[in-house]
Amino acid sequence: MPIIEVTVIPVGTDTTSLSGYVAEMQRLLIEAGDSIRYQLTPMSTILEGDLVVLLNVLRRLHESPFAAGANRVCTTIKIDDRRDRPSSMEQKMRSVAEKLTPAP
Repeated sequence: MPIIEVTVIPVGTDTTSLSGYVAEMQRLLIEAGDSIRYQLTPMSTILEGDLVVLLNVLRRLHESPFAAGANRVCTTIKIDDRRDRPSSMEQKMRSVAEKLTPAP
């Protein structure tokens, strides 16, 4: 299952604060319902789900700051689409944690 990291940065706004833009984008993710899973981090948002659905959500996230008055938007996207076996956000974190556990 694809996992996507996205950072959307509004440029040309009246303030240096971005939390209002981030909150609106989180509302869009909530509206997506169970079709995707997501995790907000301090610097980006991680998405998981069907690639076609995720790409549509990414388009909406990118457009959101324009609708809120931004004059320019810079969006960075990383896609991890592993197809040789199932993958998830939790599985990736478990894999790293297992490697941190000291050997007996």
